[in-house]
Amino acid sequence: MGKEFKDWIAKGNLVDLAVAFVMGVAFGAVVRSFIFDIIMPVVGKLVGNVDFSNLFVALDGGTYASAKAAREAGAAAIYYGEFLNNVINFLIIALVMFLLVRAVMKLRRPAPAAAPTTKECPYCFTSIPIAAKRCPNCTSSLGEK
Repeated sequence: MGKEFKDWIAKGNLVDLAVAFVMGVAFGAVVRSFIFDIIMPVVGKLVGNVDFSNLFVALDGGTYASAKAAREAGAAAIYYGEFLNNVINFLIIALVMFLLVRAVMKLRRPAPAAAPTTKECPYCFTSIPIAAKRCPNCTSSLGEK
């Protein structure tokens, strides 16, 4: 059973999956930082110095200085700013993944097929060189000049 487990762990697919998972987590951290540390401050500045993470509506009618204060107070609230941040985060990740997959698919496209070097005789249906004027198998004239 030990050897079988070792073989299963050492399979390429499992190792590839583990590497992909770790890379995905690292990629997610980079994208999250890019969005929340670079993109959202710029967007907030463009729409009038708004910090999206502090946008919320308190359902209990209370007034709170920030979304963090409302959470600490245990207030029932709709934190739509966090939702907007997460939607923008998702859209940027989806766009990056789309571009990445698109680039990989372009690399995987097969090279264009080479020009054919043979054609089929219309009389005996054998393969002959394209430049042939007479079929070497059935001796029929191909009618081409």
